[in-house]
Amino acid sequence: MNQRAQIRMLPDGRRLHLHDGPIDLIVEAFGLPAEVEAAYQAASARFVTVLDELCDELSYLRRPCSSEAAWPEGAVARRMVAAVMPYATQYFITPMAAVAGAVAEEILAAMVSASELSRAYVNDGGDIALHLNPGEEFVVGMVERPGRPSLLGTTTVHAADPVRGIATSGWRGRSFSLGIADAVTVLADRAAAADAAATIIANAVDLPGHPAIVRVPACELAPDSDLGNRLVTQAVGVLTADEVDQAFVAGARTAELLLRIGLIRSAALSLQGETRVVGVLGEARMIATPAYERGLVHA
Repeated sequence: MNQRAQIRMLPDGRRLHLHDGPIDLIVEAFGLPAEVEAAYQAASARFVTVLDELCDELSYLRRPCSSEAAWPEGAVARRMVAAVMPYATQYFITPMAAVAGAVAEEILAAMVSASELSRAYVNDGGDIALHLNPGEEFVVGMVERPGRPSLLGTTTVHAADPVRGIATSGWRGRSFSLGIADAVTVLADRAAAADAAATIIANAVDLPGHPAIVRVPACELAPDSDLGNRLVTQAVGVLTADEVDQAFVAGARTAELLLRIGLIRSAALSLQGETRVVGVLGEARMIATPAYERGLVHA
């Protein structure tokens, strides 16, 4: 029995906080009180086994993804592999690139299968899985830098839109990045897919060899990192406007490719106060303007 997991309602009485090791979730469900309670019970019951399941297959999940490898056993692990598999032939990527989104998806699936909710979200450190009944919507606040409470803007996701996953990646975030984007926020059909795509696009926003960028082998910072001795960004000095534009080119090109082949629906790339937007989905727009709305789901 997992004795590590911490499960509690937040002081607002509406949101559930689930914490176990590196996994930290904020969950909110909307509907009749009995249905919300059933959803939170289902989320809690599923959550307590997730980390142990991932640890059981961790050596597999830290290896580069390959279409020839056998699939893992765990449900979350399989979500991770499915999300990164489209990139396996062209990019270095491991299933760990989609772990946060996959966990969010799994917990949301448990909630929705156990109750009738009008809408719900599971936020795993900014990687978010959404549930929306017809006619419902979420306003999502996007941060310019992960970990800093400043909004880049908002996007509204409607039930009629295919978007059910949002993820943010960048060198300032909680995971390592090979690129220099402060943040890349991606909208996709599923949270794990958004997570993997945000990683790929953030890695592509770069200025290879630039003297103002400090890079360190990932294994020196975290010996068990799935990135091994690959250089990850630790600091980015002040760049000129032309250099920022140059860094955006490869990132935007990558985002446009993923948009064309249907892996993402939209992306916002942020670097040193500048933003580039790729893709527009109806009213679900990346709005690069200040926003001060209450009750946002933050990405």
